Amino acid sequence: MENRIYDESNGLWYAKKGGYYLPKLALPSEEEKLIGIWGQRHLRYLKEHKQFVYLNLLTSGRLNEYLASVDEQAEDMFSRLVKEYAERQGVTERLKEENQLLWVQKMNNIQACVREVVNSEMIYI
Repeated sequence: MENRIYDESNGLWYAKKGGYYLPKLALPSEEEKLIGIWGQRHLRYLKEHKQFVYLNLLTSGRLNEYLASVDEQAEDMFSRLVKEYAERQGVTERLKEENQLLWVQKMNNIQACVREVVNSEMIYI
């Protein structure tokens, strides 16, 4: 008997494995895009808490594109909010020149707050 057969009724190829014919399935190809930290966090969240959404995106070939989009939106939101929070709290270049330690402390606090906002509104939803 052959190791590979083609079924015209469903258009699938089958390969013989241990006496059984199993369908030769492959995921659709998709363009590889770089995914940053936000996209990676969202991917981990999808795998752990939203398996159905994750599998739908994976099997449709849109996972990488979706994660790249989430990553880009989250990065834009992060940058915009850091600037807004810094302006509201008076964290300026002048403060940076006068008191570097205070400037670093305030910027670290702002970034931590904004990171929580982005996580709660975009990543872990």
